[in-house]
Amino acid sequence: MRLRRLATAMACACLGFPALAQITVTDILDRQVTIPEPADRIVLGEGRHLSVLGLIHDDPVSLVAGWRLERPLDEPTMAAWRATFPAIDAIRTVGGGARGISAESVIALQPDLLVMSLMDANDPAMQRARAQIEAAGIPVVHVDFFSHPQENSIPSLRILGKLTGAEDRAEEFARFYNERLDRVRDRLATSDAPRPGVFFHVHAAAQNCCSTVGQGVFHDFIATAGGRNLAAEVAPGVQGNVSLEYLIGADPDFYIATGGPHMAARGGLVLGSGVDADQARDSFAALTGAPGFSSLTAVRNGHAAGVWHLFNDSPVHIALIEYLAKTFHPDLFADLDPAATLAEIETRFSPVAVDGTWWIDNRQ
Repeated sequence: MRLRRLATAMACACLGFPALAQITVTDILDRQVTIPEPADRIVLGEGRHLSVLGLIHDDPVSLVAGWRLERPLDEPTMAAWRATFPAIDAIRTVGGGARGISAESVIALQPDLLVMSLMDANDPAMQRARAQIEAAGIPVVHVDFFSHPQENSIPSLRILGKLTGAEDRAEEFARFYNERLDRVRDRLATSDAPRPGVFFHVHAAAQNCCSTVGQGVFHDFIATAGGRNLAAEVAPGVQGNVSLEYLIGADPDFYIATGGPHMAARGGLVLGSGVDADQARDSFAALTGAPGFSSLTAVRNGHAAGVWHLFNDSPVHIALIEYLAKTFHPDLFADLDPAATLAEIETRFSPVAVDGTWWIDNRQ
């Protein structure tokens, strides 16, 4: 593909035609990345970013030649994509677990572009692979929808939009996102409502409690939605662990658990794609009814909720911010409808509909 484009550019020059217009972006690492024209043969460093491409392309599968499966689409989501785009099974695997990627596999595919994440920048093995891939003449761009989602998601979407010829679609989603984010921020800025203490229990299960969040990712969502992340001081990194005794002693105003289909095997909170409301409700009741959890003031007062964990790696997290704002400040955000926001994203932007249960609570 790149050889064909080079030949076309040389032919244009020889015939006196204008050269192909180059596309240059500055990525999340502040690196300049240049390609000769919009990329239509891409390798994704994270498989789940196919859904992000789907926000700006009607057929993102046709653009993806390969992907790394360290962070793949979950099985129900993959099934939904396969039903709409059977060609998804032709995407080649270029790496799997432990954040590894095969430079040889990427180079063999001769893509126009490799998309890597911000987390890859701190991995020496991934950076060695990037150097090999770039030495072979394949451009590499870094994006971020996870480490600092509010800061980087929309810039990253714009980067992908420009590099793949979907700038208008990226701007349309950016307006949709920013209108909703500004509504939450502006309303909180003019309110004197106190910020409640919030404990976020990630990958939540009653056993081996409790994994929680420090800085970045869900911490940012809590703060934007008008809450205080109680674990920020005891979990100084992105994620940390505290004891059940700590949680009971902190006695948060709101207890928020995250879960997914992967938690079924661990007896934890089951939410997300392919999960029906009854299964979600039963797993949430088992979690909040477990010893220690049932004594929390938040649980007893109807201030406990569960949310899908994978809101944390897509701009779709704007619906989660709305849900949290309405949970923490129900009077201030009585008019917010996060379910409608999700539905609009699905019908207006995404080419694939995925059934599931995305949140649950015990409001009385």
